Amino acid sequence: MQNPIRAKRSALAISSAIWVVWGVLHIWVGAEGVHQYLTGGTRGLWNMVIGGSRAPRAVFQHTADPATAYAQGQLILNFCLDVGGYGVLALIIAWMIWKRESWWAYFIGLFVVGIADLSFLFSLVTTGVVEANLPTVSGPIIWIFACVIAPFGLPAWRRHPA
Repeated sequence: MQNPIRAKRSALAISSAIWVVWGVLHIWVGAEGVHQYLTGGTRGLWNMVIGGSRAPRAVFQHTADPATAYAQGQLILNFCLDVGGYGVLALIIAWMIWKRESWWAYFIGLFVVGIADLSFLFSLVTTGVVEANLPTVSGPIIWIFACVIAPFGLPAWRRHPA
């Protein structure tokens, strides 16, 4: 039987490592968004995010209007940078869970990152705008694992007097 303290540390280490993986994957999205913006413009950004059953790349109609294309490009770039920002937040959460055993970090990851990840899943992936594949569904799956494992390593929840 494993030592309870060692089991708690293992749960913290595993959860923190999972948060790091989630963070790095999402920082990559931000970096790739900037890369597409600089090299492929709005068309490159669109091709990065579409591809689902309801928005296949082969039939997607890119706008020819410069003002519309510009606005779309800025919106998608903003989306990619927001995703990258959530990746940075995940690295902070990983550090706070590992080093500080922080319930605050856990709840930020559970709710704030959860809102971001689940809104992506349900508004873009399940609707068929974004292609449902391992890279696009791995974020929410990884998030679930991080959220399920962390409480096993965090200290007992103590209610603080008001």
